[in-house]
Parts: sequence; C-alpha cells; structure tokens
Amino acid sequence: MSPPPLRLAWTIWGLGALFYLFAFYQRIAPAVMTDYLMADFALDAAALGNLSAFYFYAYVIMQIPTGVMADRFGPRRVLSVGAGVAALGSFLFAFAPTQAWAASGRLLVGASVAVAFVATLKLAGHWFPPKRYALASGMALFFGVAGGVMAGVPLRILVEAFGWREVMAAAGFIAAMLALLIWFIVRDDPSERGYTSHHRHMPAGGGHAPILQSVLEVLSYRNVWLLMLAPVGFSGAVLAFGGLWGVPWLKQIYGLDAKSAAAITSVLLAAWALGGPILGSWSQRLGARKPLYLATAALACAGWGVVVFMSLPLPFLVLLLVVIGFASGNLIIGFAWAKESLPLRLMGTASGVVNMGPLMGGMCLQPLVGAVLDRHWQGALAQGVRLFTAEAWQNAFSLFFFATALAFGLLPFVRESHCRQFQE
Repeated sequence: MSPPPLRLAWTIWGLGALFYLFAFYQRIAPAVMTDYLMADFALDAAALGNLSAFYFYAYVIMQIPTGVMADRFGPRRVLSVGAGVAALGSFLFAFAPTQAWAASGRLLVGASVAVAFVATLKLAGHWFPPKRYALASGMALFFGVAGGVMAGVPLRILVEAFGWREVMAAAGFIAAMLALLIWFIVRDDPSERGYTSHHRHMPAGGGHAPILQSVLEVLSYRNVWLLMLAPVGFSGAVLAFGGLWGVPWLKQIYGLDAKSAAAITSVLLAAWALGGPILGSWSQRLGARKPLYLATAALACAGWGVVVFMSLPLPFLVLLLVVIGFASGNLIIGFAWAKESLPLRLMGTASGVVNMGPLMGGMCLQPLVGAVLDRHWQGALAQGVRLFTAEAWQNAFSLFFFATALAFGLLPFVRESHCRQFQE
C-alpha cells in the first residue's frame, strides 16, 4: 500500500482543525462582548473574568480524559461527539436568562471543544509523516487563532448588527453541521481508506494500559510536565489579553472604539497564529528545540515588561504586540518537543497533558486580572460598565510579565530532544 495523498491527509486533518477554529472562536468571543455581558448580567470585572473562564475550567479538566479517549476510541468519534455537544452548549449560552445559565453554557462548550486540538494532533500523527508533524501542529494553531481573529472585528460587527445572543445561536448551528461532516468524512487512520499509515503501531497484543497508569507514566517524563507548565505564562498572557481584557483596556486607556480595539487584539492573535507553524518549522530545521524556545521566551517576557510598565504610542504598542504574539507561538515547539520525549504509544495522553498548560494560563489569568481590577476600582461607571484607572490596569497586567518570567525560568531544565523520537 502507498501512503495517503497529501490532499486527502490535509482534508481529514482539516475537519479536525475547523473544529479547533470553532473552539478558539468560542474562547475569544467574550473579548468583544464585555460591555454587553457586563450590562446584561450586571457583572463586575471579577465576575466577568470568571464567566469567561468557565470555558477554561472545563477545558483544562477535560485534557487528560481527552488524550486517553483519543488513544482509546479514535479522533473521529471524539471530534464528532464533541462538536455535537458544543452545539448544545452554544445554544445554552445564547439563550441564558441568568449568569448561572450563561456560565453553564460556557462550561459545556469548554468541555466539548477540549477534544479538538488533541484529537487533531492525533490525526496528524497518523496521516502525515513525522517530518510534517511540527508543521501540522503549527497549522492547527493557525486555524485556531484564525477563529480567534474571526471573534474580533467580524464578531463585533455581527453583534452590533444582530445582537450577541443571535450570533452565538448561529455558532451552535455551525457546530452541529461540523459534527455531521466529521462523522461521515474523517477516518482515524489511512489504513481505513486503503493506504499505509504513518503511525508506528504498538506490537501486537500490546493493548492499552489503564488510564491512571498511562497518565502517571506520561508525568514520569520530566520534559512533559515542564513543557505543560511553560505555556501557562506565554499562552496564558496572550489568552487573557487577546481573549478578554485587551479590548476594554484599549478602550479605556487609549480611547479607542470597540472595533478598533478588537482589531488590535486580533493582530496579536494573528501574529500568534503565524508564530506557531513558523517557529515549529524553524526548530525542525535547526535540529534542536531548546535554543529557539528559549530565545522566543525571553522575547515574549521582555515584550510584556515594556507593554505593562511603559507608556507607549499606539503604533509602537501594536508593533510590540505583534512581536509578543509571534514569540508566544513557541508553544508549538513544546508540543513537538514533548512528543519526542516519550514513547509514541503515549502521544495522545501526552498531548492532552501538555495542552493543559495554555488553557491553565487563561483559566488563571482572566479572573485574576479581573480581581485585581476590582480591588483598585474607584467607583466610576459608564452605562453599567466599570471604568478603571491606568494604575489599576498596570497592576492587573503586571501578572502577564510575572507569569512569563516564571515560565522562562523553567525552560533551562527541559532536556533537548534534537528533534529525534524517543525509543523504548
């Protein structure tokens, strides 16, 4: 049998990546609806951060089960079921009468879309040769952040034209259609279409280890948990800024309208999307993961320090956000690095563990920023939305700098893989 044609491989992988696009769209959507959500549900900053973070709470909890499910049941099943449940969660959020119902919808969406990235990586491991895995991982992030960009200016325009509830309900219909497409088109392995698989299968009779044993075995590899913790800082800062707090900060500090502010946060996310595949490909060409990861980590940390502690003209701020976003795409190096650091039979579980890091960052930083803002709030309101001073924003955003600095400090302890797969 011959390997699958690249067109077919990209199509199969692409449907998983489209679901990840939807996942990222839902992740970022609250950023351009902060004023509507705060007014409709009478939220303070901490409550808004918590409402948005319900997505992350469920997403993080689901990562290890997702990796195990991807290994046990195959990506086709978990992707199609996940998309179906995401549709239900989207409808619940769209028609929520209270904050509690809205939080339940966000929780359901977060739990269901949690399968998207890990299952798409699993498809990449089967449908693409190893040398293309870092590129496919980076392109998955590109698709995801494209969804985040769609949740910027385009979503704001739609929300102003039709209302946030109607737009969120339409997203539910799209998820339902995607569930059907995945079920009927995606296959777990090229052998199901008559082609040779790129996946190195376990020896016959190898079976599956118990779930807890698999997780503990994955965590016994130091590289895996270090590469899980590092993106808590780098990706967490991007998700907290681009996914929630960047738009109100730009409106209140720089006096921008909502669409202009959303455009700038979308620039950060677009740079993040480009950084993933490019940095992953560069590290593959270098034949080493650590040097490029360390360099981009230092760049992201320094960039947040300048943004937070200096007053910048708007053009320089935008340029610096581009640099930060691109450098923060280094998490894709981490995914390839983690995959190379343990046996291939644990790839799905390991991907789930490592993917917890970026979402743990958003989960922690979004509500923490809101809590710091509320602590420094001086009572100013505009149409039911809290207004904060420049000092309050600086205190809150200093979390981005300290989170990235701590993450940078972890990287010297990760062992280099030299882009070679671990052999048992």
